[in-house]
Amino acid sequence: MSLKQLTVIDRLEVGPVRLEPSGLSASYAVFSGKSVASRDLAYRYEEDVFSPDSAADQNLAAMIAAQVALNYGLFCGEIVFHGPFDGYDRKFISDYAAHTAREIYVKKFLEPNPFLIGPAADLSAEVRASYLQAKLRFEGPDISERPPAAWSAVEGRDCVLSSGGKDSLLSYGLLREMGREVHPVFINESGRHWFTALNAYRHFAREVPETARVWTNADRVFSHMLRQLPFVRSDFARVRSDEYPIRLWTVAVFLFGALPLLRHRRIGRLIVGDEHDTTHRSSHHGITHYNGLYDQSRWFDNAMTRYFHRKEWQVSQFSLLRSLSELLIEKVLVERFPDLQRLQMSCHATHVDGNQIRPCGRCEKCRRIIGMLRAIDADPTRCGYTAEQVEDALARLAEEGVHQEEAGIQQLFHRLRERGLIGETKQARERREVEQLRFDRQRSPFETVPADIRPALHRTLLQHSLGA
Repeated sequence: MSLKQLTVIDRLEVGPVRLEPSGLSASYAVFSGKSVASRDLAYRYEEDVFSPDSAADQNLAAMIAAQVALNYGLFCGEIVFHGPFDGYDRKFISDYAAHTAREIYVKKFLEPNPFLIGPAADLSAEVRASYLQAKLRFEGPDISERPPAAWSAVEGRDCVLSSGGKDSLLSYGLLREMGREVHPVFINESGRHWFTALNAYRHFAREVPETARVWTNADRVFSHMLRQLPFVRSDFARVRSDEYPIRLWTVAVFLFGALPLLRHRRIGRLIVGDEHDTTHRSSHHGITHYNGLYDQSRWFDNAMTRYFHRKEWQVSQFSLLRSLSELLIEKVLVERFPDLQRLQMSCHATHVDGNQIRPCGRCEKCRRIIGMLRAIDADPTRCGYTAEQVEDALARLAEEGVHQEEAGIQQLFHRLRERGLIGETKQARERREVEQLRFDRQRSPFETVPADIRPALHRTLLQHSLGA
């Protein structure tokens, strides 16, 4: 099967957006031969964030609606974006449609993918200048000549994109301790993924007045698009996997959805929770790629900030945690903010137990969290695991492994072996740098964090690390 044969959709049409004060919707229409399959993408807010007659609001809404489509440039002959866009928007969409096509080709087709069937599961690598197979067409006014709709922000006011995971919980705790006005913004996907965030969201909604929730059915649109791809298993929803079947442009779907709240509340900093090992460039048979982690990388933060500033939106995006490993993030959270660590949930196969959401205890993420908590002498039952799940995860850890940087795996197993929780294994090796702050010119430069909060942040983190 050739790369060209992945073009199974004649045309994907996005929009135009229908705008209301507290939400937006836009059609995703798939044209294949004589058939048309359509599904609406929607975002809903708990406060009024749009003026439907405003040209600036229509532009922002069109960019929000466009993000899901950037995952399908490999599969469409044409993608049509309806709405008002300026030159910065068109370049952003064109660049990242091409970027994502390459990432999906490498990570979802050239590497093993349990969701694929037929010849598509056995593609040979083709080196090309571009893997974007869709022609991109913009239908609507070019607003490049209009004066930009500048945003302003209030000093000391931050948004943490929140998920209930350790990274966003620690980011919130660190900023709160610095005396910042922190707005935890949760993106409520319409499916079961919302369960992962639900315990944390309920707590924040009760205790933190600045908490906000954005509801979206983007997950249903992703599923709608998967059903249009004949090389994806029809029972994809039943396949147990820690990966999505096809998409790799996901974080922007959430980030753009949060932007109307940032503008409305005059928030100038957008904090994401990404650690040291997510900024990574690699090569597969001569094809340079970002290992499927670009939208968690420092390069993504920088690109988003440049885009915001070109639009004269006073928003900067960054992570407080770039110098930390996953293990060190867990350690700081447990030792400094135990009240927040109780809310931690990283499992995507959760279940309801009375009024609480509980982790499955069996997936790779659960295995990893349990391993890290026991490695730092913390109790996994505090955040919802049963004693039986803890015992089982530790028993399976050495055999089934975890998805982490190599140094992180070695230090994790070293700590567990030190504590007598696992037996002898070649994977155990002391790597002190994993529990140190690591400043790297490419992955985690010192200046990643703004200068006004940098000293306080590093003083705090050094209290829980083995130095820098």
